[in-house]
Amino acid sequence: MSKLPNVGTTIFSVMSKLAAENKAINLSQGFPNFPIDPALSSILEAQANESVHQYMPMPGSPELLSQVASLIDRQYGRSISESKELLITAGATQGIFTTILALIDKGDEVIILDPSYDCYEPAVLLAGGIPVRIPLSEVFLPDWDRIKDEVSDSTRMIITNNPHNPSGRVWSIEDMTELEALMMKNSNLLLMSDEVYEFITFDQKHLSAHLFPSFFDRCITISSFGKTFHITGWKMGYLSAPESLMKEIKKVHQFNVFSVNSVAQATLTRYLENFDVNTLGAFYEEKRDTFRNAISSSKFELLPCEGTYFQTASYAAISDMSDVDFCTELTIKYGVATIPISVFNSDARDQKIIRFCFAKDEATLLQAATKLCKI
Repeated sequence: MSKLPNVGTTIFSVMSKLAAENKAINLSQGFPNFPIDPALSSILEAQANESVHQYMPMPGSPELLSQVASLIDRQYGRSISESKELLITAGATQGIFTTILALIDKGDEVIILDPSYDCYEPAVLLAGGIPVRIPLSEVFLPDWDRIKDEVSDSTRMIITNNPHNPSGRVWSIEDMTELEALMMKNSNLLLMSDEVYEFITFDQKHLSAHLFPSFFDRCITISSFGKTFHITGWKMGYLSAPESLMKEIKKVHQFNVFSVNSVAQATLTRYLENFDVNTLGAFYEEKRDTFRNAISSSKFELLPCEGTYFQTASYAAISDMSDVDFCTELTIKYGVATIPISVFNSDARDQKIIRFCFAKDEATLLQAATKLCKI
């Protein structure tokens, strides 16, 4: 009997395969197609010739943990214990899975806000928990009245994703204040704050859970080197949690990963010494604006994009097809692969909205835009 009977091949794999088969421009899966920073390449080459090829300590290299603690302090003004409250992970998804398996027991309810990243629910199910899927509003922001109504004595965790994938929305101070009030009212509630796009924001500054001391003792924050430094294939991330929760998370981590790639850890340690993450917003904003301007004359309605490297758009003026069918036709007939938003919803709610990834070089974005403007 399958433990995940309703889980098949992810939409990302499906659309990327379809794009390859049809030689379409792939704006579906969220990976950059441009080179990494030459400085990072140079450090990687140098570290590969050093004696850093054996197991790192289970929680992560002490030097890298120190750099991450400094990064959190610089960005958010939060002092965090590098030895007790940080963990280097094999990507953010592993950090999410490990956290849920460590902290969710059979029968625990976990609130997931739809549209949501597709790894949340499987992790909850494998832990024996009960996913409670709550839709975001029509503009992809939290419906706090509905969220409050769903919290019960059985609710153990709420998972938030800010900046939000797939919509690109960023929560306001009012949203974060509502979250803080929810946490304070429910003293047994844990927060897992997925912030993998934390440094990729534009019009509105990202408000991290690191800025709210009132729930530090019940908050697990997930971050991603892969997203931050466009090295998704390295599968490198980190998480922070209070010592009481981190002890449980490390128990699971040591048996499903033990330790993370040693050369990557050594490389990122050196890179973090000099890289300014505050430059990333402008870097991706230029790509966002290039893509938005290039398809502004198309029939697509562009929706707000405040963070991440994803642009959502309504195709309601173009077709009445389901978003899955429209994305399939877009790939096969017009040569541009995208992602339908309905697949991120538990009820497959279809708003005639699709998602483009603009983490591509300018030539790719302009070539895709030319095709889209012909529709």
